[in-house]
Amino acid sequence: MSTRTPEGEPSERPDEGGSVSDEQWAELIRQAESGGSGAPKEPSARARMVTARLRALDEAAAASGRRLGRKRKPAEPWQPDGWRTGPAWQQMNGRARKRKRFAGVLAVVVVAGILVVTMRPSLLTDHLSGGSGSVDAAPLPAETAAPTAAPADVADPEQPTREQPFRGSPALRWADGAVGIEIPEAEAVGGMSKDEVEQALRATRQLLVAANLDPATLRGERPGEALDLLDPLQKGERERLEQSLAEPGGELDPLMLFSRFDPDETRLVGDVVKTRGWMTFEAGPKGSVEVHADYTFVYPLVRAGGDEVARTIVRRKLTTALHDPERFVATPGKLSLLGARMNFGNSACESDDGFLHPSFPGDAPDPGRTGPDMDPYDRREWQPDGSCGTVTRT
Repeated sequence: MSTRTPEGEPSERPDEGGSVSDEQWAELIRQAESGGSGAPKEPSARARMVTARLRALDEAAAASGRRLGRKRKPAEPWQPDGWRTGPAWQQMNGRARKRKRFAGVLAVVVVAGILVVTMRPSLLTDHLSGGSGSVDAAPLPAETAAPTAAPADVADPEQPTREQPFRGSPALRWADGAVGIEIPEAEAVGGMSKDEVEQALRATRQLLVAANLDPATLRGERPGEALDLLDPLQKGERERLEQSLAEPGGELDPLMLFSRFDPDETRLVGDVVKTRGWMTFEAGPKGSVEVHADYTFVYPLVRAGGDEVARTIVRRKLTTALHDPERFVATPGKLSLLGARMNFGNSACESDDGFLHPSFPGDAPDPGRTGPDMDPYDRREWQPDGSCGTVTRT
């Protein structure tokens, strides 16, 4: 180390420290020779070793910061780990108290939740798989052919509600609305190209949606979109449908093609109608393709101004055709309606006003039901036309 005298001349001293005058230095030497208490003492070998080690660690920490190639905050001088170091005992005790309080609150919440679910299990099951309370409520795969068995009973003792309108119904696992109307892969048949067959399939699907799922149609309004899909050149069919909508009664029944409810009497619950069925196609007369559709629709309903939920089930069989305009008197891209049949469950049998009229759980039995019991969800067999039985479930 270099020090300076009061006169400014440099003077070399062997020891490190601050600047010391000649008089002070001489006094220190004198005290050392006499054994005075103020004399400096040479550090022990162990102290020198510890000091050297600390200095080496400080230099290594500083060097590691420079090797990263960017400016870093100067490293703190290295210090050895303290003996039994750790958080202060006050901090440790505070954390322990917080953990105990949290565990106590959590236990209370869990116990309360168990009690609530025990008393009202529907609070939990309503949010599982659509509210059936069953792990079997996962959506069913699409139907591709006539089923070989009726849907199994759904074990749910509670009645449907506005929040869970399909509770207790096999339709809980059916597709929602138009999602359930799938078309098969098209191929050329009957002198019609693959694209023309696909056009017939898509138009038939549109007709099913517009006639059975469109909110305006369900409210009893004129089903204009569905009518526009039909060929105006098909003799008499379009006029007959228009007349049945304007003056329903007797043989003129719009329900043969359209699902309609009187808005002054009933309202649809929510915006979901459950759908299940299948569609096929085959060659018609040369230059045409025929499409066959078999679908069931489940409608959840309440009375206008009421809360009691009922379901009406409508099954339809529909046959349409797309004709080549070069071979037939037909409008390009428009469907001809070859056949339409309907089964319905939970609707008044004798009504012919063009609307479906569901009964509700609190209603008296309908004396007009004289036919056999029927399961409206059983899609294996078609119920005889004109029969009016009692549904075994809705």
